[in-house]
Amino acid sequence: MNIRIGNGYDIHRLGPERPLILGGVTIPHSLGLLGHSDADVLTHAIMDAMLGALSLGDIGRYFPPTDPQWKGADSLELLDQIYQMVQAKGWTIGNLDTVIVAEKPKLKPHIVTMQTCLAKRLSIATDQVGIKATTNEKLGPTGREEGIAAYAVVLLIQE
Repeated sequence: MNIRIGNGYDIHRLGPERPLILGGVTIPHSLGLLGHSDADVLTHAIMDAMLGALSLGDIGRYFPPTDPQWKGADSLELLDQIYQMVQAKGWTIGNLDTVIVAEKPKLKPHIVTMQTCLAKRLSIATDQVGIKATTNEKLGPTGREEGIAAYAVVLLIQE
């Protein structure tokens, strides 16, 4: 059995008149994430982790923000495409572990829904999807509520 580990990171600014989407789930909040796609930082970090584990670059290589085709794109659909690439190379997800960094809103009530959504999309069990949320103790851009960041680590398995 072969294993590969990849890590990913993403951050987007918060702004008005946008939905806040994390892990494919719309979270009630007065601000949403700004970006070319739906700006789902959690899903973006997971995609980058999968790509990194196989030395395939990052999501900007496949879905550049300069390409109008990806304007407003649903990040779960982009995740589907990345995971198809991973599977085509003979790999599956052992597990993934993530951290969302945000001062507000409180994310604890939404974590199980995000886990369920991502697990279903990736055809894995919910206990293979770890999601934690933390604040940045009012430090830096996430601490000042200017944005939300996410970190992801994925273990890929090839049997």
